[in-house]
Amino acid sequence: MKMSQIPFGTTDWSAVERSEHSAQSGRAFWRTQQFGELRVRMVEYTPGYVSDHWCSKGHILLCLAGELHTELEDGSVHILQPGMSYQVADGAEAHRSSAPKGATLFIVD
Repeated sequence: MKMSQIPFGTTDWSAVERSEHSAQSGRAFWRTQQFGELRVRMVEYTPGYVSDHWCSKGHILLCLAGELHTELEDGSVHILQPGMSYQVADGAEAHRSSAPKGATLFIVD
């Protein structure tokens, strides 16, 4: 990830428009800012959220609240609690998420 041509700025995430995204169950809400090729999101998963797809995009993800379960194609499951993060490159291990208790995440990709 190379960050260039992004001037200093601050973001009040509560002022960023919230959009709803599809899920197998539960609901996903994103607040998204785009900085050049860099997408930065505050994401909320409601309790019972289950992703409706496998993702192969790279992310750096920080769990702020709740609990995030991330399943990899090999069947392993990784659980993030507040203060924990994961990182994965584009095209690396495909992953999908669920949040039985709900979760709030900060994601950069």
